[in-house]
Amino acid sequence: MGEINKAEFVVSSYRLDQCPETRLPEYAFIGRSNVGKSSLINMLTGRKSLAKTSSTPGKTLLINHFLINDSWFLVDLPGYGYAKRSKKMQEKLEGIISKYILEREQLTCLFLLIDVRHEPQKIDLEFIEWLGENGVPFAIVFTKGDKLAKTKLLAQATHYMKSLEEQWEDLPPYFVTSSETRLGREELLAYIEQVNSSLS
Repeated sequence: MGEINKAEFVVSSYRLDQCPETRLPEYAFIGRSNVGKSSLINMLTGRKSLAKTSSTPGKTLLINHFLINDSWFLVDLPGYGYAKRSKKMQEKLEGIISKYILEREQLTCLFLLIDVRHEPQKIDLEFIEWLGENGVPFAIVFTKGDKLAKTKLLAQATHYMKSLEEQWEDLPPYFVTSSETRLGREELLAYIEQVNSSLS
């Protein structure tokens, strides 16, 4: 299983051309505001405050690169769909996000975070459709798994993936996680290690 022995913050970028100039694979994390992205990143890396958690959703306005084990990057992308942002700010952020996702050659897999407690949301489904149309390799990470009983949790995740079958022949991989209980940590890191092995 892939274990994280070393995790260090490298750079925050406003624009794609400010991102690190390396050939290392990048695994980016994205989701709607308040989905638990920072908590998940901290849980995966075993660092309490590598990614800054905030009581105000929508704080990440930059592309944040963290170097993991000197061999790959974990990338924290701005959240999307935060209603309290001005339209101009929202458009600017969407520009940053789409430019990174579509043009960053080092992007190996995009992890889309979804709160497992909610029914499929239009904004997420549209984003998933956009990823498919653009051929972006991605996986779904259900967050806040500790908030539901185990049977309900699995039923909810399965129900969500079933709703995607209407548009997808091959469903993307998915993981069920909890930052509180570390549920899904091993599976997610093992998946990243497996993809990294296939690249070398």
